[in-house]
Amino acid sequence: MSTNHSSALADAVPRPEAEPDGAAGATRPELRNVAIVAHVDHGKTTLVDAMLRQSGAFGERAEPVDRIMDSGDLEREKGITILAKHTAVAWNGYTINVVDTPGHADFGGEVERGLSMVDGVVLLVDASEGPLPQTRFVLRKTLAAGLPVMLVVNKTDRPDARIEEVVDESLELLLELADELELDESHTAKLLDLPVVYASGRAGRASRIRPGDGELPDAEDLTPLFETMLTEVPPPDDDPNAPLQAHVTNLDASSFLGRIALCRIRAGVLRRGQSVAWCREDGSMPRVKITELMKTEALTRVPADEAHAGDLVAVAGIADVTIGDTLADPSSPVALPRIDVDEPAISMTIGTNTSPLAGRDPMPGKKLTARLVKNRLDSELVGNVSIRVLPTERPDTWEVQGRGELALAVLVETMRREGFELTVGKPQVVTKIVDGKVHEPFEHLSVDVPEDGLGAVTQLLAARKGEMIEMVHGEGRVRMEFRVPSRGLIGFRTEFLTITRGAGIASHVFDGYGQWVGELRTRHRGSLISDRSGPVTPYAIDQLADRGTLFVGPTTLVYNGMVVGEYTRNEDLEVNITREKKLTNIRSSTSDVLVKLIPPTLLNLEQALEFCATDECVEVTPQNVRVRKAELDSHTRARTRARSKAAANS
Repeated sequence: MSTNHSSALADAVPRPEAEPDGAAGATRPELRNVAIVAHVDHGKTTLVDAMLRQSGAFGERAEPVDRIMDSGDLEREKGITILAKHTAVAWNGYTINVVDTPGHADFGGEVERGLSMVDGVVLLVDASEGPLPQTRFVLRKTLAAGLPVMLVVNKTDRPDARIEEVVDESLELLLELADELELDESHTAKLLDLPVVYASGRAGRASRIRPGDGELPDAEDLTPLFETMLTEVPPPDDDPNAPLQAHVTNLDASSFLGRIALCRIRAGVLRRGQSVAWCREDGSMPRVKITELMKTEALTRVPADEAHAGDLVAVAGIADVTIGDTLADPSSPVALPRIDVDEPAISMTIGTNTSPLAGRDPMPGKKLTARLVKNRLDSELVGNVSIRVLPTERPDTWEVQGRGELALAVLVETMRREGFELTVGKPQVVTKIVDGKVHEPFEHLSVDVPEDGLGAVTQLLAARKGEMIEMVHGEGRVRMEFRVPSRGLIGFRTEFLTITRGAGIASHVFDGYGQWVGELRTRHRGSLISDRSGPVTPYAIDQLADRGTLFVGPTTLVYNGMVVGEYTRNEDLEVNITREKKLTNIRSSTSDVLVKLIPPTLLNLEQALEFCATDECVEVTPQNVRVRKAELDSHTRARTRARSKAAANS
């Protein structure tokens, strides 16, 4: 493994050569297309921020903003990347198109799209945590695509950094995946000679010389990282003289230009005003005109007259273009392969709001009809290749399938902020029939907990049919690897954080299908259910304080069948939470003393979906998230329970 200093690399970096007039050369020596892949929170977006700043993308007076690439509100709130985005970094005469991909496996479709745009990959690994399940996920996709890899060990200045061990673990993971994918010997040999850069994205420093644990790299900036990218990632080898082929890898929209297709030009030259063949999924190839062509400079799109093979561009003028389509030469149109993504593993129902409070909030949603919900879900299919929308028995409800709870919760939260009112069902797993038997999805789960939480976490996962694969003790902490049914992780996160007092770290990635493991009971307490409609009273809250944890406060409007709290016992209890204190004509010096009420536990969307029982659903409005029984009438619920019990006994 090379450990030369950055100055020795300077001579190895080829200088960009001028292209001949009128066309690009056989390759683009001045261009690199690179994706940064990593586990969640290992510092991808922060590193890209530092690259942009050091390349002079922002003026001297520009205000510093953390995580520039995470431009969405939800991305900033959750601290994660949800959508793959790209930026163009100009450095020493080179243009490096950097694609920032999500680290969370729930957004795997974004990773696959990002990899389809690039010629090499930067694998970013935390200097303390090392490779984790989602590192494995993104790295497997990289090796399957046959892309060259360079390793960046980030956050070397962490006090608990263990740099040498992390490099060894990363190499072991690469070789293990190479064996799984049955890569040839030459490819495996390249992995053994993997270039390694040591960096601190927050400090904006990198080096090829390994620093001591907890120390910053010795270089003053990211020059060694840029130089290693230029030497290790090949320039595009797309043929500029072949007939045009541009692959649509992502979509955007503009109020002025309409739908915008983000493309990687695989062959030929694309010009503004050019007529191209639009190769669609159904096999049709209508002619369309490119009304606008744009390239990216830093974070801004600028108009361009033409773009050549290897460029990442944005084009406008095709109203219904979708991901995976190809823009080709009309005289010899040849479609590129569609973008392939993994099968969805989790599903939930999404429909119109059917509660008695639909449209009655102080600031109600404006999108309440089934037609609007269906149109919104159809539009999500256009830009999100990893979800599916299926009809159900009800005309106002649809089954939405995705890669994980988080991806589906992000969709619902986005719709909520757009003014929709929805009824959302409890997340379920997508099963398969294999050899006549039901198979369900499994997850590879990695947990990192303090030593005193070892027993509680092991017990928690045993109840969820988790099988321990490995356990490694560290300084005061334990890392454990499990194989768990995906069902067992629905509602797991909240309970896990509770028993570890917020000190536990858990991450998981899809690990294939296995035989159905039987019934799982992941929730051990019942619900407190309102038996009537009206405003909540302080008197009723005080009377019910010892029955469980309440989700509503005084004056909150509730309705019959709404879940107002969690019961202390393993059953449901119907309560009158609107009850008022009876008035009498007898005066007492102690009858009207102030009562101290325990503040309610307010559930956000993800917590509500985790809490939800199989016979419950979540009402989502722009202002409120409420848990309710799917069937509001108590008599109907009782009959359904009796029939289910009779069927089970027979």
